[in-house]
Amino acid sequence: MKNKTVRARAPLRLGLAGGGTDVSPFSDIYGGAILNVTIDMYNYTTLQMNDEEKIVLEAIDQNIVSEYTLTPRLVPDGTLDLHKGVYNRIVKDFFGGEAFPVKITTYSDAPVGSGLGSSSALTVSMIAAMKEMFNLPLGDYEMAHLAFEIERLDLNMAGGKQDQYSATFGGFNFMEFFKDDKVIVNPLRIKKEFANELEFNMMLYYTGKSRFSSEIIESQMKNVKDKQEKSIEAMLKLKEQAVMMKNALLQGNVPSIGDLLNYGWENKKNMAKDISNTQIDGIMEKAKSLGAIGGKVSGAGGGGYIMLYVDGMRRAKIREGLREFGGSFMDFSFSQTGVETWKV
Repeated sequence: MKNKTVRARAPLRLGLAGGGTDVSPFSDIYGGAILNVTIDMYNYTTLQMNDEEKIVLEAIDQNIVSEYTLTPRLVPDGTLDLHKGVYNRIVKDFFGGEAFPVKITTYSDAPVGSGLGSSSALTVSMIAAMKEMFNLPLGDYEMAHLAFEIERLDLNMAGGKQDQYSATFGGFNFMEFFKDDKVIVNPLRIKKEFANELEFNMMLYYTGKSRFSSEIIESQMKNVKDKQEKSIEAMLKLKEQAVMMKNALLQGNVPSIGDLLNYGWENKKNMAKDISNTQIDGIMEKAKSLGAIGGKVSGAGGGGYIMLYVDGMRRAKIREGLREFGGSFMDFSFSQTGVETWKV
């Protein structure tokens, strides 16, 4: 086992429809539905066994390294908590509470708070690396559910369930969420020509401002608990939007995608406060004046990446026109594979 190295990568995702309906208590009471697709941006994990009796955690993209004496439980304190959460659960669930010397090094293609599901992709990539290293008995559903439990229960991070499953399964998926954390992932067989056309007409714009989704999600959860009609009605419409998006993609009705994104975005803004702001509204307005047909913020809202559905022939004009906002466009392709691991 000594000096053995494995790597893993888990893809980030674009939430096309139904965003927010995977969050409890809404999903427990009404059932949630989401349509998402993974893209060729990843979170990477490199796992190495240590010769010395210590645990080393490192996030290259954040320039953070932390070392600890060998212990069966690392205390979450705001620094690399996801790394600690994964280590703690692997020790508890698979090693009978016995510590092991390891170095966990991660790297993300997207900034923290991007709205592309990067936190969960990071968690999934670390679990997958552990699975590869120690031959753990984890199927795809178990791996995604373990990532969900680490983030939402062990570390008490507010959020939904879609990101862990999209990072694990990959591709276009229509996901359904029920009470007792039951999740069904329905992979969609989208014709290549439809996916190519969607890719040609989609643009991903980074606002330059990351955000903490937890505050928005907590507000959304409170609205459901308090039976806020406007918020619940918006989520029910987003659930319908996911079904409409699924039908449009399967039938090749790509031109309707822009309108469906707009429908979702208008309803999403009614779920909780701070989902949009003057900067986002300004970017959306300008993009539409230049030929964008529809758009929405990826993830919980408030910042991060904006997805735009455009007339692909006007991409250059839109790129040029949004320069004044100081953000940047990210080139991407859809990814059909979920988390992958390999030995070095």
